[in-house]
Amino acid sequence: MPAAMNKPELLAPAGDAECFGAALQFGADAVYVGAKHYGMRAAAKNFDYRALYDAVQQAHRQGVRVYLTANVLPRNAEMDAFPAFVRKVSACGVDAVIAADLGVITQLRTLAPELTVHASTQTGVVNYQTANALYALGVKRVVLARELSIEEIAEIRAKTPKDLEIEIFVHGAMCMSVSGRCLLSEYLTGRDANRGACAQSCRWKYALMEEKRPGQYFPVDEDSDGSYILNAKDLCLLPYLKELAEAGVDSVKIEGRAKAAYYVAGVTNAYRMALDALFDAPPREVPDWVMQELNNVSHRPYTVGFAFGQRKDLIWQEENGYIRDYEVVGIVQKQENGRLYVSQRNRFFAGDEVEILMPQKKPLVLTVTDLQNGEGELIEAANHAVMDCSFLCEQEVPAGAFVRKQTAE
Repeated sequence: MPAAMNKPELLAPAGDAECFGAALQFGADAVYVGAKHYGMRAAAKNFDYRALYDAVQQAHRQGVRVYLTANVLPRNAEMDAFPAFVRKVSACGVDAVIAADLGVITQLRTLAPELTVHASTQTGVVNYQTANALYALGVKRVVLARELSIEEIAEIRAKTPKDLEIEIFVHGAMCMSVSGRCLLSEYLTGRDANRGACAQSCRWKYALMEEKRPGQYFPVDEDSDGSYILNAKDLCLLPYLKELAEAGVDSVKIEGRAKAAYYVAGVTNAYRMALDALFDAPPREVPDWVMQELNNVSHRPYTVGFAFGQRKDLIWQEENGYIRDYEVVGIVQKQENGRLYVSQRNRFFAGDEVEILMPQKKPLVLTVTDLQNGEGELIEAANHAVMDCSFLCEQEVPAGAFVRKQTAE
């Protein structure tokens, strides 16, 4: 790998404090979060100002950066309240604010010039002229649109200032509008996707109905003449991190502020392991199990999107749903005297084969033996919601590791 090539930052999502902790523990260089207002994930728990301040302090102690999303397209009344929001988030010490609206960007530069501004993917940057225009407004990083190829990314890098950073999404769910600004949810449900309240109407099962035959539905199926038109696959560019680094990408971003902590941990861990292998001296092959980890979290079938030009495989030919081969059955609280003490999340039994997901390690496979409840009594099953339990484990396992097992076929 060329010596001049920069190792991209690994940017992970966090919709709440548990996900934030998982992102830190499993190797993120930076974490992006939302406050209670102005963010594009209204369904996530998000962070109030006190929690945001505490999260920033926790991350900075570990050398991790925190970026705050303010990427909605606000209406007039929201702009009136924006100065107070800026003062509060600036006081929290965030490392950057991610914005999409030009009014928001200019207000950030005016109200808090000390804040670094990143232009959201919602801005729709697909060429170097737009990137340069944003740079002239004081933007320090552009999050490029997902519909760009690696070749196009490299051209933008070559024709923009070197201190303008380039960030791209490499993993996670994709909007059927690719870079957003979709009106389908608002039209059908009154929930505005551009203000963080998307109902994911594109994932619904649709059918055709002929005007003179009411109640008779004709499904929209794939055949030789057509296919589903809305339900996008998930993006996965882990096999192409080297090519992205060669193109000049500064930050690789995982989608998922509405996802659970296990998803954040598993995907962040996989990309951490891949980046570290590729940028080791000398570079190493990415282990096969790393890519497999991306199949072990809940996901739709993967696609490389537009990385190599126009694609025809972006749509999943199934109704809404996910591939779920594993479920989390517990989270490790501590390890003492050869036992793992676990807070149970889903039912599991003595004799089950489970896997332990740990930071920067291949998952540990073991059989649950000597299963005990919180009082130290032998039990056959951990089957009560969020119960404490323990079982034997000689290998070292950190607190915060996830215990999972394969789902029944």
